Amino acid sequence: MSAKAKWLKVLTSAGLATLAFQCAGAQTGQAKATVVTPDVARTIKAAADALGMPRTGGPGGALLPEIDVVNRMEILGTGSSSASGQTSKTEYHAALGYNPPAMRLEMTRTNPGGTPQHTIQTVRDNYAWDESAIGAGLEPGRGTATPKIAAVKDRLLHLWVLPYGVVKAAFVAGDKTTVSIEDGATVLTVPLSGELAGVRLKATLDSKNFITKVVAQTGGGMDIEADYSDYADHGEILTDVKSPGHIVEKRGGSTVLDIQVKTWDANNPYLVFPVPPDVKKAAAQESSKVAEK
Repeated sequence: MSAKAKWLKVLTSAGLATLAFQCAGAQTGQAKATVVTPDVARTIKAAADALGMPRTGGPGGALLPEIDVVNRMEILGTGSSSASGQTSKTEYHAALGYNPPAMRLEMTRTNPGGTPQHTIQTVRDNYAWDESAIGAGLEPGRGTATPKIAAVKDRLLHLWVLPYGVVKAAFVAGDKTTVSIEDGATVLTVPLSGELAGVRLKATLDSKNFITKVVAQTGGGMDIEADYSDYADHGEILTDVKSPGHIVEKRGGSTVLDIQVKTWDANNPYLVFPVPPDVKKAAAQESSKVAEK
């Protein structure tokens, strides 16, 4: 084996280990070692490389192990969303982070001839709430934060069905992640853990190793499917992190979201997701009720 080949082997192993370490902390709150088989490891690494997630830098350049540079992101787009049989023109704004796992989804829906409806749905760790305005409930008189305890799992799942979430979760799952060929395409199957234990992701890769479809099998008879296309660097400040330009989400086979991306900031923008006191209190009360049963 040539010296160059040996270095590539060492760097690949180091990069996988570093990525796995960071992703484990993001999904479960605890860093842990993960082990993946060579075929699975190569597939995950190829998907990560296609997205531009692993980077190395500093003195020595290629001699440093790779790290996962994707944590916080912000997405702006327009399109349509559907609920209760009604399709609405939709302005879409998502702010998210993987460490800790959190997401704020802000949408303005407008029906023909109707009044725009504005919603802000937020999740962080095992807390979920709606906001009347960004930052609502953090200070007296500053809007209303409405606890949505039952929505925690559904909202967290939006993080992990994104292409970056699939890659991170695949590292965390270690040897529980599998790779297969279905209809000529490479498919990663990834079991989730923590709050989303029991959910399984099936991610389809194209010939360029971009994740083009993710199906979240929840076991409840209502699978969630997300389709991704038109990959490019959609940031106002280019980072070489590739993101989808078109997102389509389906539930039970019906389209519930169809968004064309305007910008996708992958430059780790400053985003915070503080949990309002009333939301923490409601979650604690719910935990007490469950413990008493």
